[in-house]
Amino acid sequence: MKTICTLFAILCLLIVNAQDKRDSLPPALSAIQQSELRKDLYELASDKMRGRRAGTLDELRAAAWVAQKAREAGLEPAGNDGTYFQFFPLYRRVVSNESSLEINEKELSLWEEAWTTSPVEANIDESITWLESMADTTLNLQDKVVAMHLIPPSRMPAEGISLWVYRYALSAIREQSAVLKRQNVSAIVLIADSTATSEIGFFGHGFEEGTYAIEPQSRKDQISDTVPVILVSRDWARELQKADSRLSATLKINEFTYPSANVMAKVSGTDAELQEEYVLFSAHHDHDGIGAAVEGDSIWNGADDNATVSVALLAIGRAWKKNPGKRSALFVWHGAEERGLFGSKYFVKNPPVNKDNIVAVLNGDMIGRNNPDAAALLGSIPPHRNSIDLVNMAMAANKQITNFNVDTSWDASSHPEFWYYRSDHLPYAQANIPAIFFSTLLHPDYHTPKDEADKIDIDKLTKMTKWMYGTGWKVSQEENAPVLENE
Repeated sequence: MKTICTLFAILCLLIVNAQDKRDSLPPALSAIQQSELRKDLYELASDKMRGRRAGTLDELRAAAWVAQKAREAGLEPAGNDGTYFQFFPLYRRVVSNESSLEINEKELSLWEEAWTTSPVEANIDESITWLESMADTTLNLQDKVVAMHLIPPSRMPAEGISLWVYRYALSAIREQSAVLKRQNVSAIVLIADSTATSEIGFFGHGFEEGTYAIEPQSRKDQISDTVPVILVSRDWARELQKADSRLSATLKINEFTYPSANVMAKVSGTDAELQEEYVLFSAHHDHDGIGAAVEGDSIWNGADDNATVSVALLAIGRAWKKNPGKRSALFVWHGAEERGLFGSKYFVKNPPVNKDNIVAVLNGDMIGRNNPDAAALLGSIPPHRNSIDLVNMAMAANKQITNFNVDTSWDASSHPEFWYYRSDHLPYAQANIPAIFFSTLLHPDYHTPKDEADKIDIDKLTKMTKWMYGTGWKVSQEENAPVLENE
């Protein structure tokens, strides 16, 4: 009889504990539906969105799509002038296609045989000084056009790092050209080595796109670098090494101002005192647009990066609308993240709500791939962690709802990807707002046309959405907001 009573007591305790757990779960967890996530994902990452490149009509089409979905979910507009939008300008500088390049009176096809690595105006008609090695940079090279083979950088990118050849080429070009510029050369021509050649069209597309900013460049900025650096294909090595070789170049610059947009929506809180405070859910709706084709596909759909989080925010918004939290929820789909975190930078400089009332930022970037039982939380360990309170809430939500094995290794300051610095939570953290970053990390299709909707693990996307929602719910309901580490 004593044994039976003991077992009965244990059973009652287990039932009570299970009931307590159910009672403490976010109330609208079941409102986050796989079917809706899948449907939204396949729309936003479809070919008709053409890769959603910032500064194009394709990005604005995606922004309008997100705003329409937010409206259908019953979310209130939180943008400018009663709309869902916060528009901001993108200032772009590119090398004009009217530019011309000739070596020994033989024309090079721009963006196919030659790539200018930054937009620089120049008019050049000069003989070429060939350099066999970096040892030759000790010669008097002032006002000379110099040419040489691209040399591997002294510090190679870490093995296995994403976009390895791109990083290799950029490191080599920057390191080599910096030494030559210190010698006051007038122009630099570098011949791609075999490593750079393997993906030169792939990363060269980035050179063709030019540079972007959200503030107009001053004339001083525009003329701060007047030395053109030109990468050419290996086919031009023989011409450049001729004794009387000559470069003729007319490089022209075009400047454009494009609109980009943050999409913003909200659900007001239920607590009279706390509803002026905001839990901010963050994503970016842009990607890379039309780019270099890979196996015949030139649309960089960005399903994981970052349609996954864009549709996750819509799902969280539907759940929040069904059962609002004590604090208000603010949903921000940033524009122009891929061009340099410009949407989040603009928001932080021009917040539509009192910035001090944003108690936490829950950002996500790529949440639909890799090991189904693992995920990453960045901003979770020093030196990147800025609120242990917020991290603890996220970890508690994971334990309660999703039980991911949480990888914090990518948050280490020594990690070669520097992943913490590459998404939209960063400007908020730099503005001393508690911020964390949910991710399922990189994969081989990252920033390629192969990042397609059919590669997404919908089960995992659903779990990640619930984790973000559960974390935000805890932030919303706690009497005390997350505290910054240094406070």
